Amino acid sequence: MRRILVVGAGHSGLQLALGLQAHGYDVTVMTERTPDEIRAGRVSSTQMMFPSQLALEAAQGLDLWDAQVPKLPYTGFTIPGPDGVPFVDWLGDMGGSESVDQRVKMSTWLELFARRGGHLVLHPVSVGDIDWYSRNFDLVVVAAGKGELVTMFDRDHERSIHTEPQRRLAVSYVHGVAHRPEVGEKAVHLNVIPGIGELYYLPGLTVSGPCEIILVEAIPGGPLDRFAGVRDPREHWARTLELIRTYAPWDYERTRGAELTDELGVLSGAFTPVVRHPVAELPSGGIALGIADVVVANDPITGQGANSAARAAAVYLAAIVEHGDRPFDRDWMQQTFERFWDYARHSVKFTTALLAPPPEHVVQLLAAGNEHQAVADRVARAIDTPSDFENFLYEPDKTHAYLREIGAMP
Repeated sequence: MRRILVVGAGHSGLQLALGLQAHGYDVTVMTERTPDEIRAGRVSSTQMMFPSQLALEAAQGLDLWDAQVPKLPYTGFTIPGPDGVPFVDWLGDMGGSESVDQRVKMSTWLELFARRGGHLVLHPVSVGDIDWYSRNFDLVVVAAGKGELVTMFDRDHERSIHTEPQRRLAVSYVHGVAHRPEVGEKAVHLNVIPGIGELYYLPGLTVSGPCEIILVEAIPGGPLDRFAGVRDPREHWARTLELIRTYAPWDYERTRGAELTDELGVLSGAFTPVVRHPVAELPSGGIALGIADVVVANDPITGQGANSAARAAAVYLAAIVEHGDRPFDRDWMQQTFERFWDYARHSVKFTTALLAPPPEHVVQLLAAGNEHQAVADRVARAIDTPSDFENFLYEPDKTHAYLREIGAMP
């Protein structure tokens, strides 16, 4: 029986570990925290899951919150003009998304992994630890996307565009946000404030039940960038609410009565989007394979992170099973990553595009969604399958051809 070590108990690591278990592999997961510690800890992400990746979880029997998590059939865009009045304001049918707080999801998956007979090593993980343990395993997969371990994987300068954070991030988990009156049900909504940043509403499920996850994406140094040094969670939420009142007033009344879900339901910070080389050299001469945000870290503005993690886990699982008893050498690792990159490159391109000021043809496309539901629906569904954006988003000629095709321009 082949022995595989997965370092990290996040989305990609646990989905991969549980998948390997189901195929009869001897799997060990190394992580710093117990399930109870994860469940009682701080929020870590916004983690919206799109239909295609939810199907991957369901195929493994990992969709354990179907009866509790809010269903999100629609995704909306609102963009105000210089006068503050929205000139883009629509809902697109994505087909159904969900968000389960990783405190809930990862603690439950980790418990499931242990119940199924998986080996769990609870220990702060260093490069030296991985090096020592790797001598007893056929394959080491690093799924811990933060801290010292990431430094083992070199930046891919050809595939990495940014050298500094493009947004300063602030997340609040709250109870008590009402539906948008015109929607009448839960929906994801992205308010794009030109030249300033974004305010993102995402209904989800947390440790205390259904909630709303509100993400502030601030252009560094701009008026949304107001969370540096804030330690009091109530002050964090008060600043978020004031930003909504000022820059997305159409959402203020439905939000003003909301309260934090818990004292650890806030998070702020920044990171640089990056693509890294997938193979790390260990001090003893061994090698390790990076997965998901270890090797492709996107800004959360497009919600691609958790979906890339799920896709990476599925791609790596298939590659491991297909490889049989052959050695997991450097060539195999690089080829496996390239299979994942064939998906991830579209997520990176879409995220990079949304982080930049939109060109005129993109504004024209989004505005067409007000009168043409087909546009709104196609944009929403392409967020799930970002390769489709190649056909109608990035190049003016393709955008205009699509708009003429549906009768949105002469």
